[in-house]
Amino acid sequence: MTGKLRLLDQVREQIRLKHYSIRTERVYCEWVRRFISFHNYRHPVEMGASEVEAFLSNLAVARLASASTQNQALAALLFFYKEVLRQDLHWIEEVVRAKKPSRLPVVLSIEEVQWILIQMKDESWLISLLYGPGMRLMEAIRLRVKDVDFVQQETLIRYGIQSLSPLDRL
Repeated sequence: MTGKLRLLDQVREQIRLKHYSIRTERVYCEWVRRFISFHNYRHPVEMGASEVEAFLSNLAVARLASASTQNQALAALLFFYKEVLRQDLHWIEEVVRAKKPSRLPVVLSIEEVQWILIQMKDESWLISLLYGPGMRLMEAIRLRVKDVDFVQQETLIRYGIQSLSPLDRL
């Protein structure tokens, strides 16, 4: 029956068989659509590793995509070729990789934290302290003493999460 389905429907079917999330389904279908569009709507069976490399390199060079975006596109295309088209792409070596950021951003310095604590008179200071630098509730709860680097004057948020509930968006 998969031979009669359109390509994106076949992608959806394989993703659902593997019980991937609905978000993964949407994103993978979007990457497959972009890949086909990038190559002027050629059928993916006619294309291979070199076309995937060209697409991923274009993401990094022309579109200035982040490393995680490029990795997501690669995962989607590898899934598409392996699970839907039943083709193994030979190892993709010629891809221009997107650059990863060299360091984490500074959240608050020691002096800034001291100043904030002095300025606040009631319990609301804790909420402002956490949400001021953009930390989510679970990021603040998981913050450990060793995540505060007094030498570099940085606060490391190691386990950043996506908002999953309305409470995280407060």
